[in-house]
Formats: sequence, structure tokens, C-alpha cells
Amino acid sequence: MPDGALTAKRQEIALLRRLEERILWLAAWTIHNANHLRESRDGLKVGGHQASSASLTTIMTALYMKALRPQDRVAVKPHASPVFHAIQHLFGRQSLDNLKRFRALGGAQSYPSRTKDVDDVDFSTGSVGLGVAMTAFASLTQDYLAARGAVKPEKMGRMISLLGDAELDEGNIYEALIEACKHDIRNTWWIVDYNRQSLDATTQDRMFTRYGEIFEAAGWAVETLKWSRRQREAFARPGGDKLQAWIETAPNDLFSALTYQGGAAWRERLTADLADSPEALALIAAYKDVDLAELMTELGGHCLETLLEAFEKASQDDRPRFLIAYTVKGLRLPFQGHKDNHAGLMTPAQIAELRARLGVVEGEEWDPLSGLSAAERTAIKGLVARAPFAAEVERNHLAPQIPTPSASELLAAVAGGGDQSTQAAFGKVMFEIAARKDEFAGRVVTTSPDVTVSTNLGGFVNRRGVFQRRAHDDVFKRRRIPSAQVWSKAETGQHVELGIAENNLFIALAALGLTAPLFGERLFPVGTLYDPFIARGLDALNYACYQDARFLLVATPSGLTLAPEGGAHQSINAPVIGMAQPGLDTYEPAFADETAVLMAHAFDRIQAKDGASTYLRLSTRAIPQPDRTGEAWRQGVIDGGYWLRAPAPGARLAIVYSGALAPEALAAFEALAEDMPEAGLLAVTSADLLHRDWTASGRARWTGEGARTSTIETLLAPLAQGAGLVTLTDGAPLALSWLGSVRGQRVRALGLETFGQSGDLPDLYAKYRLDADAVLDACADLLA
Repeated sequence: MPDGALTAKRQEIALLRRLEERILWLAAWTIHNANHLRESRDGLKVGGHQASSASLTTIMTALYMKALRPQDRVAVKPHASPVFHAIQHLFGRQSLDNLKRFRALGGAQSYPSRTKDVDDVDFSTGSVGLGVAMTAFASLTQDYLAARGAVKPEKMGRMISLLGDAELDEGNIYEALIEACKHDIRNTWWIVDYNRQSLDATTQDRMFTRYGEIFEAAGWAVETLKWSRRQREAFARPGGDKLQAWIETAPNDLFSALTYQGGAAWRERLTADLADSPEALALIAAYKDVDLAELMTELGGHCLETLLEAFEKASQDDRPRFLIAYTVKGLRLPFQGHKDNHAGLMTPAQIAELRARLGVVEGEEWDPLSGLSAAERTAIKGLVARAPFAAEVERNHLAPQIPTPSASELLAAVAGGGDQSTQAAFGKVMFEIAARKDEFAGRVVTTSPDVTVSTNLGGFVNRRGVFQRRAHDDVFKRRRIPSAQVWSKAETGQHVELGIAENNLFIALAALGLTAPLFGERLFPVGTLYDPFIARGLDALNYACYQDARFLLVATPSGLTLAPEGGAHQSINAPVIGMAQPGLDTYEPAFADETAVLMAHAFDRIQAKDGASTYLRLSTRAIPQPDRTGEAWRQGVIDGGYWLRAPAPGARLAIVYSGALAPEALAAFEALAEDMPEAGLLAVTSADLLHRDWTASGRARWTGEGARTSTIETLLAPLAQGAGLVTLTDGAPLALSWLGSVRGQRVRALGLETFGQSGDLPDLYAKYRLDADAVLDACADLLA
């Protein structure tokens, strides 16, 4: 490199170091302000993870100020949120007021949030490990769009995760890694902040070589950034090989303890351990205590030159990268290396010492460039302005509205009468969507964790194919072996087949459901799984909804009605999970036409401004279908309930049901008809929406939003004030037991409160009191 270029590079590195110090300062001060200076009205510790922020500051400075391009997307380690917000403030994308309100209402969030933060958050993080997996599925999603020409080659972004080494204990990361390997993902960097400390203690020594082996086996390029430029120069001197060998073999806990104790402790231990090497002793003696401490702790993850070289190398191809950057937790802070530093906070005296050491003027703590000369300020501002990531490019896109099929169009797919199940109806609708030639059908993408066929998605996949970047023939078809599944695999396919890992399903839906804001292209993701296994991926489902990802989730078969499969497969609490999950509209239709109407509604909700995702709880039980007149019932299905048999005014009894138990409710109702012709039969398609609407209407009366009557209040109004309600659901009875509170009516709630077992429907419904006799007994009890 010519002398002039070398000088310019060194000057830029020097500026980056100054900038990195000020990012560290602003992050630390933001946390200090929240805990020590801002008024505390409840006495609770605010927190903020100063040590975890410090270990990642150099990496994030190198990444955001030099390596990132506008099309790149980052999942930031949750505990480095203050560093992220400080960098966003330097870019002018985060306000000073929000920094001052860090972890307060309306301020910068504790962990980066797409929906709660105002700055440029790509992927929410918080539940450790999920943001890591999200980048893998975002990369897969980008490949899916690129195969359709929706993302041009020059606009392909890198999906980057910044993760703590303790996050590598999270099993969902390895589930995602396996899936990433299957799908041959690219343009993905996982950068490990390898500070060898977790929340409770230092991490196990024996794992540091294993991580690289695991990722290499999965086809990733692995690079370990262990040494800084300063250390490499020292190792090249006489005795340096001994010093390097000592560090290589030092246990994590010893290294951390000496880091905390400082230069004198380093000198004492090194002098004792390297006593047989005069050259090594001379090398150690050449450093003052403070310089020796810096030499030992400035590892590769704290060296800008090392990081920039690694990022430049990684940019040369699109191979997935696993970068292990050795760091020190809390570097440059008074509790650096201490095993208890995870939640540590600097005292006022300690923050004052850091302020003086970095040259920040007292009273100017919120100015990240305080105390710098005019020339330095100008140079650093120029450096920030020139960062590729600072470009004024729209990164939060608005996708155009796509016309979706009407309910009438989808109802045609299930017309014809006869006994039908809601799961079969779903399959019929998806099969007809696959036959459409419009833009909507081309934007539907399905995915399932190895239950594609058994959840009735097979017809769609037969028509639309499986997505795979490298085309693969159906060998059975080529060899003329009969099979109901004719799955072509190519870039044009619209189904993403996953392995048996529900976490991956929900994170895939999160990525596919965010294509509109991330890439400016709307997809309509449809994911299927067995209903009882929602619980296995619940954290990831919550993560997807928290980011406002939009999708249709179809969980089937459900409940005790999955009779022969036994208690391990019969879902109980899924309706309550759906009711409690924000960002997810939960429905349980009983009939095929209800299913078609709700699917049309779900596709509308995906792209509505105030929309949400939809969860349909379906069943394999084929039941007789109702004869419909008019279209008024359709709105009731969407709103959450309608009278299948309307009560007479003042009726003393109504039967209320959800889902597959409609025949039992109807049989009991017909048995009552002779003695109580005024009774009603209420179909609840969404306990979730009814309950949400009811509580919202109650709040409106005392929040000044104006009085209004909820849907369920209107539905129950014809009944007598003291009427009885018998509720019936194939799941936890509390999903409907709240209905008695709406108008003070008495309730007998039937449902599942224990694990089921194998059997046929008559036996199981009788044993668990879900049959018509149980409904009649409950009615008699109410009327007694």
C-alpha cells in the first residue's frame, strides 16, 4: 500500500477509534441517566446492561460505520440495545429525547423493537436466539423474492445477526442452522460477541472449538477473530510465542478474573507462569501495567483493523459466515471481566471517571462529540455522513395493495353440500387458489414442518411446486411410480418445505410475513401445523406477532376430536393461547363455508393498515353442512358469532358452541326444542374477537371514547336477564365460560380440563362430557 494511502487508512482508523469511544460513552450515559439521574417513581431498577453493551461497541462501530449497506438487515444482540440507539442517534434516526427516556414510556426500548422503537430496527430481538434464526429465514425469503425478480442482484442484502456467545446455548439456533443448510441459504453473517460470560458465570472452556466445527459441518465459512493488531505485533517479538500460547490455554474464568484485577495482576501471573522464558519475561517487562492490561484485553473483537479486514473478506462472496469475535465483557468499564457484571451499573463516581478519561466535558454528556477539537468534530461528522448505511434510502417500504379474492369466490370451492371437515375445506380453497392466474395467487407462499400432506396443503403444492434454488426432478414421477404427490422443486415453487421444528415454522412465517416493509413486496404466507404443537413454537409465534408479521396460520387437526391419536396429540389449551396472543385473530369455524369466509377475511387482514395475522383452528371431523339463506351470516362469522338458531325474545336458555362439536350442540338443541322452543343456538367462531370487542367496549365507557355496544352484548340481548348459557368447546372450557359476565347470566361450561386418550368419538365425547347428553344435563342443571 502506498505511503499516502497507508497514512489515510491509519487516520481513518484513529477517527473510528474516537467515534467508537463516544458511542460507548453515549450508550453508558444513556443507561446511567435512566438509573441514577431520571426521577424514579416506583423504586425499581431500570437496568440497561452496560457491560454487554461495551463488549459489542467496537464490532457495531465497524459494522455500521464502514461495512453495512442500506439493503443489509441486522438483528442486534438484545443487551446491546443502548449501543444501537446511540449509533442511530449519530445517524439522525433516534432523538435525544428518546435516549433520555430509555426504558421509559415512549422512549428507546430496552431491546430493539420494530413496532415500539422509532429508529431503524430491522428485526426485533429480546427472546435470545430468535433474532439469530430470523436472519437465516430472512435470507431464505430474500432468495424466494429474488427468484421472482422482486429483489435485483445488486440489491441483495446481507442478513446479519449480532449475538452473544451465551445465546449459542439456545436450541432454536441449531434448528434454524439445519434448515438453513437444507435450503442452501446465502448472504448471512452471524457475528458472535465471544466474551465468554453469560448472565450467571463464565462459559465453558471446551466449547470454543466446537462451535466452529458445527458451523463448518453445515457448510458455513468460519472465521475466528481472536487477536488484535496490537497483539499480533507483540506475538511477533521475541518471547511473543510464549505469551500467545499462554493466552490460548488460559481458562475463561482465570482470564476474566485477571481482566477485572488489571495490569499488576496480569504481570504477577504472567511472570510466574512464564518464568522459564527470559524472552517472554523481557517482553512483559517492556510494558507498563496499564499498557500490559490493554495488550492482554484488546482481543480481535475490539480491534477495528481486524474487524474491518474480516468484514471486507466476508463481502467477497455470498457464502454464509460464522464470525467468532473474541471480546471482553465490559471492556474499559470498572467491572470489565467480573463474572457478576451482567446487570452491573456504574456508580456516579465511576461514570465521572469514565467521562474524564474519554474527555467528555461535564454538563455536555449528551453531546457525543463533547470535548473534541473543531477539526476532530468535523472529521467524525464527515465519517458518519460517508458511512454507506447513512445513505438516505427508504428502508421501511410500503407495498402496493394486491386485490384478494372475495368470500363469494372462495365459497365456490366448498359448495356442493354433503359432510365436510374444516380441514378439507381449507385444502379445497387452497387448491382453487393454486388454479387462479391472478397476481394474488402468485404471491401466496405456503410452508409447513413436514405435515404438508396431512394438513391438506398437498393439492396446492401439486399445482404450484416446492421452492428450491436448484431445480430437482421428482424421481418418482420420472420413473412413472404412481404417487398422489407430484412435487416439482424449482425456483418457481411457492411452497417452503420445513423439517419437524415448529420454531422454524413460526420464524419462517415471521420473515415471509415482513416482506412488505423489508423488501417492498407483499406475500401472503400460509403456514400449517398440528394444533397441539403450537405450544412447541409459542415463543417464536409470539416473536412473529410482536414484529407485526402478517400471515395465515392453520392449525389442524385439533382437540379431543383427534380421537385415535391419544392425549399427546389432542390439544386442550390452544384456544386460550390464541385468545391471549396479541397481533393474532383466532377463529374456530365449524363449517366449510365459515372456513372459506374466514380465509378471504384473513387475506384482507394481512395487508390492512390496522390488520393482523389469523389463526384458524380446524378439524378433520366431517359433519353435515347447514343450509344457508342470504349473506348476513357471513359478517357474524367474521365478527366472532351468530345465531345458528335465533332465540325468542326473553328466552331462558341458549346453547353456545365452537368448532367441531357443532353436531353435539345441534343434537342437544333439537332434543330441547319440544319443551323449550324459545331456546337459541349460538355459533361462536371467535371467542377471541368477541372477548376483545367486549373488553374494548367496556373501556370505552370510562375512557371518554364514547359508549358502544359490543357484538356479544348484542347477540345475548334477546335472552332473559337470568337466562342460562351452556357452552361447549373442544378445548379448555374457560375459552367460553366468561360469557356469563357479559349480562350476568348463569353458565355451565363444558370442555377439556384433563388430558385425553385414544378412542373413537362416541366413547371419548361421552367420557369427557362433550356429547349431547352432557349438554342436556348441563341445561337441566341450569333450569332446575
